[in-house]
Amino acid sequence: MRIARISRTQALAGTLLGVLAVFALSHMVTSGPPRGSARLISIEQLPDYGDACARPVSNQAREESLFGAFEETPVYAADTLDLTRPAARTIKDTYPIYSSIAVDPVRDEVVLQDTNLFGIKVFNRLDNTPPNVESTTPKRVIQGAHTHCEYNNGLTIDSRNGDVYSVAMDTEDNVLVFSHQSGGDVAPIRILKTPHRNFASALDEEKNELFVTIQYPPKVVVYRKDASGEEKPLRVLEGPHTLLHDTHGLALDLKRKLMIVGSWGNSSDPNVAGSGKIYPPSIGVYPLDANGDVAPLRVIQGPKAQLDWAGGMALDAETGDLYVANDVGGSILVFKETDDGDIAPARVIKGPKTGLNHPAGISLDARNREVWVSNMGNSSASAFSLTADGDVAPVRTIRSAPLGRQSVKFGKPQAVAFDSKRDLYLVPN
Repeated sequence: MRIARISRTQALAGTLLGVLAVFALSHMVTSGPPRGSARLISIEQLPDYGDACARPVSNQAREESLFGAFEETPVYAADTLDLTRPAARTIKDTYPIYSSIAVDPVRDEVVLQDTNLFGIKVFNRLDNTPPNVESTTPKRVIQGAHTHCEYNNGLTIDSRNGDVYSVAMDTEDNVLVFSHQSGGDVAPIRILKTPHRNFASALDEEKNELFVTIQYPPKVVVYRKDASGEEKPLRVLEGPHTLLHDTHGLALDLKRKLMIVGSWGNSSDPNVAGSGKIYPPSIGVYPLDANGDVAPLRVIQGPKAQLDWAGGMALDAETGDLYVANDVGGSILVFKETDDGDIAPARVIKGPKTGLNHPAGISLDARNREVWVSNMGNSSASAFSLTADGDVAPVRTIRSAPLGRQSVKFGKPQAVAFDSKRDLYLVPN
């Protein structure tokens, strides 16, 4: 049956005719001479609406409004049509979006993870993009189908041989390892399968161990540094006493044998529907060899801490300063490793002079006394002095986009809506 839409005017006219007919009939029955049975008084031909499917009318609708049941409603065609024509327009970001960073002071290189174009870009540590130059050309690029790079993050560099460890966050569920000289569309030298939703990585080169955070269910898994394939972890930090909720950033203190883990606070039991809770974001400190359901030694948590989607973390082992890339907060927070409770950062790097724009990754260069941060919001990475505080300009900035350009920041869009009133597209990221 062909489905048509009945307009509000047509429906209203038909309804009024029906009301008038009922009124006339009731008037004749009550006012005229008694009749033995009902008689047909007249016939009125309604307009031709074409084939139509009547919508059932509820008693509630009848009671609320005489005409409420005839409001226009969307209908759906019985047949579908495949459209093979090209898109009229495409919205996409053609510049890098840098989710993570790792500095290699031994080889004087800065390695950036591009989660938008699915690649890894390597720059010289002393590169500094002038304001009148659109971008700095990387010295090497790892990119292509053979690399398996896809929504990656969590860069770590093995200081001994320069190997680059990269975590595939959302789809590939693995840790990719590339050699120092890798470039082009090359396969990793190793691929380690991990649980879903991994985020950050760190190396204990003294014990040859690789640490990886898992966002949900929250945990920290520890593997052999050279693990590959389906190899199982050596140990796992997980359980209710850990106070891990949506685990993200990670830093190791090999001098004091500590592990520092950041949580965003989203929590639920995957086996119990409706068990979701939201805790304040936090940073927990654990023994380096923690295994199982181990409670933190200390927890930084509360409004004074200013944590807001804190991503990457880096530790200065000499001073005990903990540097945190505070993504949505647009800042770098510096805590003392011994901090505990609702405590304010010792220093906050933030303001227009800093050039920070959704800082997501962070890496510490102890040799050159610098801390580097990757900005997801403007395709750049900047180096600051380890003593920087307040609204200060970076020492150097590497840009992969024109100065002042704002990233679209599409991470992994899975839906789209159109706001006809404001003429805007809404894209959840």
